[in-house]
Amino acid sequence: MPKVVVRTTDVTEFFDRARTAAKKADRGEPFTETVTLSFEDPQRMFTVLSEARRRLMLEIMREPRTISELSDRLHRDRAAVTKDISLLERMGLVVSQRQSNPGHGIQKIVRAVAARIEMVATLG
Repeated sequence: MPKVVVRTTDVTEFFDRARTAAKKADRGEPFTETVTLSFEDPQRMFTVLSEARRRLMLEIMREPRTISELSDRLHRDRAAVTKDISLLERMGLVVSQRQSNPGHGIQKIVRAVAARIEMVATLG
């Protein structure tokens, strides 16, 4: 399972990391399984990863769960949880899979892409 780093960075630092990775690839060196999500603005990072979404991520990281289970455990509206899961999927932090729920139709199981997520914000 890869490590996920969510960070604030400027465009220059982003391209510096990309150049370093390209040189490493050219030398045939292995890559660590790290996914990095970069935000230029710390406020945007904390808006996307709000307190409610961070609590949701912690639940999912403990154990894969259905939308209904997450809604019940977090005492949140199912529609709000579904919306947050969609955003977190687009960001690459979670994956969901539909599976049969005998006698009840289909349910969506949500899993984290990493056991640990680092959030790094630099102000100033």
